Amino acid sequence: MTPANSPAPDSPLPTASALASKARDFRLRMAVIDCETDAALDMTRDRHGRTVHADAAAAARAHRDKAAVEAYVTHLAPHAEALLDAARLALDALPPARHLTGWRAVLDGLASSAAEIRRALGRPAAPGSPAERAQHAALWPHLTAWADHSPIASNLADQRDGRHHQAPLTDEEQQLWTDRARAAQIRGALELTESWYAADGQPITLAYLVEDDDSTVVALRGDPGVPGWQVIGHFAHEYEAGKALPAPVPPGVLRSDISRFNRPAPAPELSLQDLIRDVVEGHSAGDASNALLGTVQRGYAAGPMVRLQELLETTSQFASALETVQGRQIAARLSALGRQIEFLTREVEEAAEDLGATVAVLPPHRTPVLRARPRPAVDTTPPAPPPRANTTARHR
Repeated sequence: MTPANSPAPDSPLPTASALASKARDFRLRMAVIDCETDAALDMTRDRHGRTVHADAAAAARAHRDKAAVEAYVTHLAPHAEALLDAARLALDALPPARHLTGWRAVLDGLASSAAEIRRALGRPAAPGSPAERAQHAALWPHLTAWADHSPIASNLADQRDGRHHQAPLTDEEQQLWTDRARAAQIRGALELTESWYAADGQPITLAYLVEDDDSTVVALRGDPGVPGWQVIGHFAHEYEAGKALPAPVPPGVLRSDISRFNRPAPAPELSLQDLIRDVVEGHSAGDASNALLGTVQRGYAAGPMVRLQELLETTSQFASALETVQGRQIAARLSALGRQIEFLTREVEEAAEDLGATVAVLPPHRTPVLRARPRPAVDTTPPAPPPRANTTARHR
């Protein structure tokens, strides 16, 4: 493990955008490492997701940890503190908004992780030793913190070097375009295409305003689903709008403790295809009953129907977290669908138990059909074909 080096005293300090680029390079490398590790870990599991080659899985994680440390040394070690300094300066210059407190906490957390990594890089263990593997494993949470959350620092640094939006419309023009856009929305001719949040916490939405077979790109500030939104600009195309409008900030997350690099081990599960096959290959009512019960099994190794209900409930939470009128409406629909799946799950469970209680097997007249028929011996004369019926053809 190579110690972290600071930029030479005489070397020019990188710009904030260049620092943000270094963080993006690190995140890209971490994404590649993550994909390679997932592929390696998949080879250590059976088809239900259970780890069956523990030593190979441990080796894959050790390789992952070492590669992540090397990526940090290459891309971020000399620049992490400077990036955080630039991000804090940009954060202090932003107008008050709900997300700034959370962003400041993220920057403080990244600073703590950078300090832990710097201390470890300054005292490297012997290469290839168990101590080095343990050191790399201890650094993994700090490295993934940078991979998960450095987009906030990068975006702040870019904001500091980036453009400052100037409203392109006068108050009179803004009211005129807002009235036109609201009229188009009423008649279904306002097509929303893209949405993001600006640094002040306000949502920006791009839309096509269609009038007389012609369309114009307009930018809306506010929730298009409730009264009060306004048009803040109109443009010939989306590229022009992107250059003139406030830059997007990183979107939020549904759950604050989720990391794409630290996913929990997948729970073993049976696919619907496997369960259908169990029914087709079964002989007794118990075989079919067990397959049905597998779909509604709850707990750690939950069945497909239970997972579907969980998906609907989680997506409902996501839609509600959008904090828009349409999002809340869709959240209510998904929540209702989840309750229907719960009712259906109970019905399937009762039917499966009733099926198992029949204590019956398939009747023997349902005989299998041989797929491969026996071939005749080489010196055997093939059987003569049946005689053709001597019938007179009918003519109309």
